[in-house]
Amino acid sequence: MGKKAAFVSFDFDNDRVLKDFILGQAKLADSPFEVRDHSLKEAAPESDWEKKARAAIGRAEIMLVMVGSKTHKAHGVLKEVAMAREQDVKIVQIIGYKDGDYTAVPDAGRLYAWNWENLKNLLA
Repeated sequence: MGKKAAFVSFDFDNDRVLKDFILGQAKLADSPFEVRDHSLKEAAPESDWEKKARAAIGRAEIMLVMVGSKTHKAHGVLKEVAMAREQDVKIVQIIGYKDGDYTAVPDAGRLYAWNWENLKNLLA
């Protein structure tokens, strides 16, 4: 069975390190997913960004929302989740850090601890 194509959504202003960590996990030999696209912050006009994001999300089988302390308020993440919902792309929220208090992103499902077993089960 091939690896699932994932789009990674994250709070660009606060949690870019989470994207780097999940990209690293995707490269492991026994990873059940590969990251094809991820959130971008560009100088492009809002309409161009939305068009690019919608297309990237549409190419994914699953969206991984990497959750930090402010992700539930991040404008770009909220828009990406709405786009995934519109396109029937499965969404999984992963808590990005071991310590802290985290709020689920609205309309993106429940939060899961970030561990290898959870990733394998959720992405199988």
